[in-house]
Amino acid sequence: MEVEQRSKKDDDLNNNNNGSKSNEEEEEISVERIFEASHEIPPPWQKQLTFRALIVSFILAILFTFVVMKLNLTTGIIPSLNISAGLLGFFFVKTWTKILNKAGFLKQPFTRQENTVIQTCVVASSGIAFSGGFGSYLFGMSDIVAKQSAEANTPMNIKNPHLGWMIGFLFVVSFLGLFSVVPLRKIMIVDFKLTYPSGTATAHLINSFHTPQGAKLAKKQVRALGKFFSFSFLWGFFQWFFTSGDDCGFANFPTFGLKAYENKFYFDFSATYVGVGMICPYLINVSLLIGSILSWGIMWPLIGAQKGKWYSADLESSSLHGLQGYKVFIAIAMILGDGLYNFIKVLGRTVFGLYKQFKNKDVLPVNDRSSPATVTISYDDKRRTELFLKDRIPSWFAVTGYVVMAIVSIITVPHIFHQLKWYHILTMYIIAPVLAFCNAYGCGLTDWSLASTYGKLAIFTIGAWAGAANGGVLAGLAACGVMMNIVSTASDLMQDFKTGYMTLASPRSMFLSQAIGTAMGCVISPCVFWLFYKAFPDFGQTGTAYPAPYALVYRNMSILGVEGFSALPKHCLMLCYIFFAAAVIVNGVRDAVGPRWARFIPLPMAMAIPFYIGGYFTIDMCVGSLILFIWRKLNKPKADAYSSAVASGLICGEGIWTLPSSILALAGVKPPICMKFLSTAANLKVDSLLNAS
Repeated sequence: MEVEQRSKKDDDLNNNNNGSKSNEEEEEISVERIFEASHEIPPPWQKQLTFRALIVSFILAILFTFVVMKLNLTTGIIPSLNISAGLLGFFFVKTWTKILNKAGFLKQPFTRQENTVIQTCVVASSGIAFSGGFGSYLFGMSDIVAKQSAEANTPMNIKNPHLGWMIGFLFVVSFLGLFSVVPLRKIMIVDFKLTYPSGTATAHLINSFHTPQGAKLAKKQVRALGKFFSFSFLWGFFQWFFTSGDDCGFANFPTFGLKAYENKFYFDFSATYVGVGMICPYLINVSLLIGSILSWGIMWPLIGAQKGKWYSADLESSSLHGLQGYKVFIAIAMILGDGLYNFIKVLGRTVFGLYKQFKNKDVLPVNDRSSPATVTISYDDKRRTELFLKDRIPSWFAVTGYVVMAIVSIITVPHIFHQLKWYHILTMYIIAPVLAFCNAYGCGLTDWSLASTYGKLAIFTIGAWAGAANGGVLAGLAACGVMMNIVSTASDLMQDFKTGYMTLASPRSMFLSQAIGTAMGCVISPCVFWLFYKAFPDFGQTGTAYPAPYALVYRNMSILGVEGFSALPKHCLMLCYIFFAAAVIVNGVRDAVGPRWARFIPLPMAMAIPFYIGGYFTIDMCVGSLILFIWRKLNKPKADAYSSAVASGLICGEGIWTLPSSILALAGVKPPICMKFLSTAANLKVDSLLNAS
């Protein structure tokens, strides 16, 4: 979701070790001169891709895939895990090399280039858990989600998950984005000098690890991460004992009373979302809380009072013709309004930025080999540009790779999804490089990847083109997957090129580590999803531990694109128009008033998330924000240095607990206790029933 990108942006810029000030000071005194003084010689690209780096990457990829998958299947809010990946990669390989050095077997020291390879590989792999659509378009094809939708649930519009086709589909669509922007790496990084804030922040982090002072801080951060990882894992294990039935355990504690609990307002004791709240900016957490109060505190009770007037009183609670329809479609309207506004804004900035670049003649001749590589100011830029242009990736390789993968995909994907025809895919692949460029360029300017927005455009266009009679709903969802994977991978690769540029990692090692990470993700992510899918019988159902809320949202977007507004309940369309317009207006006001006042205006995208899911997780995230706020008031330097490590430990510990809990569920081992909270009247009925028996 776009909220993921916004949280990544602010996290990477604001929570990077000791903050941006220390990084700026280090840059002013020349980072590369510091490394040169320590006699660092960047190894050739073949030695940056070490066996130990790939082993550590594989282990961390599994860990982070479980974390991302859990977040994806619960709320869809995924914070940046770049810092955690870089930190844990540094810790594991540093420990490895230390042991080998003591034993006298160390052949190659651990370099920042190798650290960059690990971070790139891990983030690329775990990113497939998001772009692969396991919590959105891909699971939205299943009969579990189709039954909740009531519309377009014929066999032609249903495809249930299976390991074989999921892995095959991801392999044939996930690599095209890598090839689509490779020829543009010099233009984006050297000529246009795009910022890529997340890539820059990650590079600063990795550079700092490999200085003496930074290495000491990194060790302390790893200790903090380990402590809170252990606490979070053990807390998840402890909670498991009390969850033997429906609505049992600490996760269903009615913190603010039973009435508030009925309206999804309670603290569910999730260490994961407390950690997410510590990483996400205050504005996102407050926006989520405002959205949950507006929807579950005001709107849904008022609309629920119209039961029997606006919609039939005989409908099931899950029917989209009843209250559930208002929850889902109003949330979709806000998401589309926010997405459309930001798409136009970022596209406008992209076009304007390109115009300025060419008008000011800042772009150097790309094809003129005799011209200087770039006009630079600092020694760092000279050094980095020299090495960045040294290991070229030939354009013919990128073009050939794209064409070959496109041909394979055009032949293969229609066999996986019969509703998606070869000419649909060909059309997308002709347009995709342009959209991939726009997304990568816009991401360099704003740090926002609009991959999910491009995916939604594919849902509406391809779904409508295929038509309702030809399985347009499934065709739209599959097209979303094709487009989303291409544009997402393209912007991720360009971020990695920026990180590699600033750490003197070779573009070839960056490309290969991204490709290896993507290949790992194409296998690991479906396997992790399959474990969840098989382990929990109520998987994907509303109100359960893993409701996969965006799966229903994406499916209903596809239904809207194919069948129009006939499925909406009374007055729902009018409310959708109002909230769509409100999302556009609020975004416009935020941009008009400037950053100083915009930080007090909520984000419509974040407000939309609890409309459908509920407000319970927003309480957790606001608790995380409160902890961080108090910590910064008491000791700001320490909070800035350790908050990301503490938050990552909380997120990863409970996330990893899902692995043993899934195995226990598959083995038929059930928790021994059900801790449930009842009203006095309900408790008396239970007591009388037990006494009577």
